[in-house]
Amino acid sequence: MVTNPSFTLSLTAEPEHIDELGHVNNAVWVQWIQTVATSHWYAAAPEQYRDAFVWVVIRHEIDYLRPALVGDVVTGRTWVDDAPRGARFDRFMEFTGADGKVLVRARTTWAMLDKATGRPQRITTEIVAPFLGD
Repeated sequence: MVTNPSFTLSLTAEPEHIDELGHVNNAVWVQWIQTVATSHWYAAAPEQYRDAFVWVVIRHEIDYLRPALVGDVVTGRTWVDDAPRGARFDRFMEFTGADGKVLVRARTTWAMLDKATGRPQRITTEIVAPFLGD
């Protein structure tokens, strides 16, 4: 079985992330999904692709399992399991707390756009290779 490379990023729940229920707001989790995913792109993709393409989310499927509270450090981990479909691929995401328990789990669908034209661009094998492993 091939294990695809994953990417992790730590985030801290600040007072401005907390909603009236006392935990990280759902909209913040969506922002964190984008932060972790785009950070993975910039860390793994060659410069020529980072300069030529940009990603947009076209779908989120999110399970909110446990809350994060102010001051909590959360680890976001993301990976890509499947080959792309045209200009799209699915990215998986888990956010865990300091105890290792999953707080939020997501599957998001992203489309790659050509930066110059703003039009969808087919994802080639070369572009996705750093995210799929061997």
